[in-house]
Amino acid sequence: MRPSFSVEARDGAARVGRLLTSHGAIETPAFMPVGTYGTVKAMTPEELEGLGAQIILGNTFHLLLRPGAKVIGAHGGLHRFMHWQRPILTDSGGFQVFSLKSLRRLSEEGVHFRSPIDGSEVRLTPEDSMDMQLALRSDIAMALDDCTEHPATESEARASMERSMRWAERSHRHYYGGAGEPPGGLFGIVQGGMYPNLRLASLESLRRLEWPGFAVGGLAVGESEAERLGILEALVPHMPELQPRYLMGVGRPEDIVAAVLRGIDMFDCVMPTRHARNGHLFTSGGVINIRNSAHQEDLGPVDPVCECYTCRNYSRAYLRHLDRCNEILGARLNTIHNLHYYLELLRSLRSAIRAGRLAAWAGVFLAARRAADAMA
Repeated sequence: MRPSFSVEARDGAARVGRLLTSHGAIETPAFMPVGTYGTVKAMTPEELEGLGAQIILGNTFHLLLRPGAKVIGAHGGLHRFMHWQRPILTDSGGFQVFSLKSLRRLSEEGVHFRSPIDGSEVRLTPEDSMDMQLALRSDIAMALDDCTEHPATESEARASMERSMRWAERSHRHYYGGAGEPPGGLFGIVQGGMYPNLRLASLESLRRLEWPGFAVGGLAVGESEAERLGILEALVPHMPELQPRYLMGVGRPEDIVAAVLRGIDMFDCVMPTRHARNGHLFTSGGVINIRNSAHQEDLGPVDPVCECYTCRNYSRAYLRHLDRCNEILGARLNTIHNLHYYLELLRSLRSAIRAGRLAAWAGVFLAARRAADAMA
């Protein structure tokens, strides 16, 4: 089933939408917890659903390396393999290959690289990526792209973008060209580095084909906040109104709010889960480091206004104790809290858009984040 999208409410450039897939509907703006190896670290699917997660992201690159398409295919796809029955988006593997610069060899065909697991040579072409994502049977697949490095000259960014567009056409042809109906839909990815003219050229190229949604790739790669917002402001107004817009790999809560204000609908990032494992917890007063000695005897919750399981039942002192003892429960409780924070943030954004008060809500939120950063 190809995903379909409808807009239900607007407030400025922001909108609340409904993305329908074969595994259920997703209300946007939405945040997708990252399930790198077919699991969101430290969480069961039931716990994720209890927190309000509507969709998760699976990593094609890592699942290709292990356990591979054969094992997951034997289970009937990633949903049954990992016991998650709601929607799944799979990335193409392009960003992971981008991060393996010292191990990869890039050509028009695709990418050859040394596996970071055992050093064996692995090939990833647009067709390989589509075959793996078809085996995963994800609701939303992503075209293979060449993630442009940062910084890059305009000529370097153009060459990378144009390669991504050729790979996008091959991805589209292979994903939809099989004998049967694919299990989901394929999103195209806009590239072009920090150059608005290249971003618009990339979007124009993609729009020659039919895609159920569009992603903005190649951001969150080291650029400044001003550069990132400049690209969104130049690009998003030209993106199709009645298709979802996905900003890949972003990010901090304030980055998500800023992007929603500019019309973005979907997000993913490892930050809430990775920060949780490193003792960094998101609160209404900013990010705290539970490892700091200031929390050693603190009987209060992580965040007094938070209603998550962790905050209702455990003190900062206990979470710090678990972390210092390297207890697994500490990582689990921290992850529950951080994911609740992110998912509650998106619920608040949707409510503010529906009420027509997003600008005021965002102003208060961003001012509080700036104040917290200044005190840190």
